[in-house]
Amino acid sequence: MTSPPLFEHTDARLGTFALRALDPAADAALLHGWVTHPKASFWMMQEADEAEVAAEYRKIHEHPHHDAFIGLHEGRPAFLSERYDPSRVELAGLYPSRPGDVGMHFLCAPTDTPVHGFTLAVITAVMEFCFSDPAVRRVVVEPDVRNDAVHALNAAVGFEIVERIAKPEKDAYLSICTRERFEAARTALAADAARTARDAQGVTR
Repeated sequence: MTSPPLFEHTDARLGTFALRALDPAADAALLHGWVTHPKASFWMMQEADEAEVAAEYRKIHEHPHHDAFIGLHEGRPAFLSERYDPSRVELAGLYPSRPGDVGMHFLCAPTDTPVHGFTLAVITAVMEFCFSDPAVRRVVVEPDVRNDAVHALNAAVGFEIVERIAKPEKDAYLSICTRERFEAARTALAADAARTARDAQGVTR
């Protein structure tokens, strides 16, 4: 039996997004299909078998400063998210951390029928989840410098690239989003969505 949702967010166009705790054993087959897919190359688990995926997420599950979640869209598994303390995991010693910093990763499930705006809705839901903790002041990410698609998404929700850093597994753009920048980006995105909806109504009338 899977865990109940820990957080829910409603997108005006695409419906309900939620996050639940990841179960390393029960979710291993699902995760294996996602993280080894060619579209998930930047997740760097392309060659992992199901047992290795389960072991990796068991380590995260047991880690005191790292968590993983299955994201749901309208109740169905649709994305993966991780949350971590960047002063202890991933970025320890690589940037001047502050109290209230939280690290984040996300991965959308591969699909043959992509929905326009879906990935933006996912990262928005994940950011809402991060900032639902009032102690969080900044979200910190470290995407591969080659991942142009995620850089654009990060910018859309308020991230700023701070610097290029060298990690053992990749060169990354350290990027930071404050609570204030996210709230401003969210307001702008909502205004854009409303404008698009009005334009669409004008076309169909």
